[in-house]
Formats: sequence, C-alpha cells, structure tokens
Amino acid sequence: MANQSLTVNNNVYSATKKTPLVNRLTGSLSLIALAVLLVIMLFPFAIITLNSFKTETEYYANGPMSLPQSLETTTLTETWERLEFTTKLWNSIVISVSVSLLAIALSLFNAFALGIGKVKGRGFFLVFFLLAITLPNEVLAYPLYYLFRQIGLYDTRLSVILTLATLHTAFGTYLLTSVFSTTFPKELIEAAMIDGCNKMQLLFKVVVPVSMSTLAVLFVFFFIWTWNDFFLPLIFLISNSNQTVPLALALLQGQHGMVITTQSAAAFLGVLPGIIFFILFQRTLARGVTAGSVK
Repeated sequence: MANQSLTVNNNVYSATKKTPLVNRLTGSLSLIALAVLLVIMLFPFAIITLNSFKTETEYYANGPMSLPQSLETTTLTETWERLEFTTKLWNSIVISVSVSLLAIALSLFNAFALGIGKVKGRGFFLVFFLLAITLPNEVLAYPLYYLFRQIGLYDTRLSVILTLATLHTAFGTYLLTSVFSTTFPKELIEAAMIDGCNKMQLLFKVVVPVSMSTLAVLFVFFFIWTWNDFFLPLIFLISNSNQTVPLALALLQGQHGMVITTQSAAAFLGVLPGIIFFILFQRTLARGVTAGSVK
C-alpha cells in the first residue's frame, strides 16, 4: 500500500510539474499565432501608408515595397483636394454620430418597454425585431427610394440617417431587451419604485446609468457600421456635397484614373479616421464587453 501511495504521489507531482511547462508552451504558440495574424492584417495598411508618402515617379522607380525617400505630403494634399475630403469627412461624421445616437435612443425606449415594462406580446415583438435584423438592405432600396422621392428627402443626409438608424434599432432593441430581462438587477427597479420614481425617472436615473457600458458598446458598433456602409448612401446620396467617405473612395478611380499613389493616399485617408476612432474608444469597448462577466 505504501508503494502504491508513493507511486500515485509521484505521478501527481510529475503531472503538476509538467502543467506549467504545457501552459507556457501553449501561451507562446498563441502569441506567435496572434503576431503572425497581426502582421498579415497590418501589411496592406503598411503598404498604402508607405505609398501615400511617395510621388508617382518615386513609386515607379523604386516599387511599392520601398521606403519613401522623404515624407512627401504632396500626394495626400492633392488627393484631399480632389476628393473634397473635408466635406466627405464631415458628412460621414454627421451621419454616423446621428445614426448611432438615434438608434441607441430608440433601442433604449423599446428595450425598456419590452425588457422591464413587460409589454404584452413581448415574444412577438422580439421575433419581429429578430426578423428585421436579417432583412437585407437590397430589399429596402426601391421602396425607400420611391418613398423619399415622394416626400422630398431623396439626396439628403436625413434619408440615410433615418434608414440606418431604423435598421440598427432592430439589433439594439433585441440586445438591450435580452440584457434588461435577464441580467439587469431587479432590486434596483423595486427600490426605485418604492421610492416613488415614475417610469421616465426609472429609465433615465436608474436604467441608463447602470447600462452605460452596454450603451457605449452599441454606440461604437453603430458608428463603425454606419461609417463603413456603402450601399444605402450610394442609392440615396447622388450629390457630391452629400456623399460620404466610402463613396468618395469608390468614385475616385472612375473620376481620376488609376494612379496608384493617389489610390493609396485615398485609402489611407479613408481608413485613418476609423483607426483613430477605435483607438479613442477601445477602453470603452473593452469595459462594455467585460461588464457582465463580473458581478
């Protein structure tokens, strides 16, 4: 019996001794894999960044992989002026922020009624919003085009704002309703009702502050989705003064020819605002994603 016990203890000790080594090896392999993926993802951005600071002559002389001889901003400046990038950038910012705020407001009211207010037919409404999430934008193009022409909103930023805000509201309502009905602390609601809060006070003084992390995540998602949207702005915004950054990048090739340095500069200008936005809000996004993991 003593020998068997000693053997078992030795096996346990050997397994325990091997576990840290296995964990370190697994961690190292994971880091290597992530590093390789990071290089693959950043490689196209690095190429367009290098070529954005080259002249056309320098590009054809040294190739796309060479380092620029100097930080030449002539190509970026000319591309900015050709695209009227200030106008396009402002349009994208206005549309993206407006869509995000409007979609969050609508989602919040809907989810408050469905998740906390316990509206009759809650299951039917959730199924309706779930179906709306799966609805492709192409299906809505013609009826909305006809509607906006009839009411005088065609070729206005408001048409894109209303359409995208409505589409994003379906996802926001479904997500917030799930959060409110499952993980939201019921004790806070009961305490607020006992203290005499009405429904509006309950929403803005209790629900909104507690759910701020989730709302921040929704804002980031809605902003990025709207910023990158191409199809609906292409249909509804035909005037040059109303177009967004993705439209300007797509139309650059047809308007100004296939000059590789110009294309690289345009791509760099189009991607840079999104990267800056993500860097500014990455902590907000991380806090919102992990908010429900710790009670």
